Amino acid sequence: MTNLKPNTFPAHIDKTAIQELPLTYFEGEVIVVDHPEQVAEAAAYLNQFTILGVDTEARPSFKRGVHYPTALVQIATEERCYLFRLTHVGLPVEIAQIFANPAICKVGLAFKDDINGLRRRRDFKPTNCIDLQSLVCRYGIMDLGLQKIFAIVFGKKISKAQQLTNWENSHLTPEQARYASTDAWATLLIYLVLKETKPLSKKQVETLKLAEKQAQFQRQQEALARKAQAQAQQQAPANE
Repeated sequence: MTNLKPNTFPAHIDKTAIQELPLTYFEGEVIVVDHPEQVAEAAAYLNQFTILGVDTEARPSFKRGVHYPTALVQIATEERCYLFRLTHVGLPVEIAQIFANPAICKVGLAFKDDINGLRRRRDFKPTNCIDLQSLVCRYGIMDLGLQKIFAIVFGKKISKAQQLTNWENSHLTPEQARYASTDAWATLLIYLVLKETKPLSKKQVETLKLAEKQAQFQRQQEALARKAQAQAQQQAPANE
């Protein structure tokens, strides 16, 4: 513990502040896997590592109750990211085995949803899968979105511009590939930095969580007060 870096992360970062940060993205090798014969080589490479960054994408739905299956799973190291197009190759057994391998740490964000989506493609027992959203609070970070967490940790901005594009298109655009690989890579980098940083004490974390609840309650009360005031102003002319 004595060799860990001091913890200086702020709890929150404002959206406006993020827009002022320099833009960054994954600059390593991106390999799109859309044919079954590519899977073995990809799995062999990924199995060499003990920590991998993961993300998934699905075709966005703009209708309530309509959901599409996971179309893409991105698995990244610091130098390379594989984009497995599940609409073309399904979830290969070799990749499912990586998610079930206790010797390989898989890091994601809102990971339960991603894992559930993958298991609908091919069932497996997930092991050693870490969700950053359940981890960052130990370091005093209360924002839970990937862009905000990355900005807090690195002082840089990652783009979310391609998030709502169609991931079931016959070909991924270069912009989609960059976005997808960046998200998986970003989860990995955040985790690696947190591992080298001193976490807060349990008491400090509980104090932060309590302050968050109190602030949220205060915001709710203020919103209710504004709503009541607006309603009163609307009713006033009718009562005169």
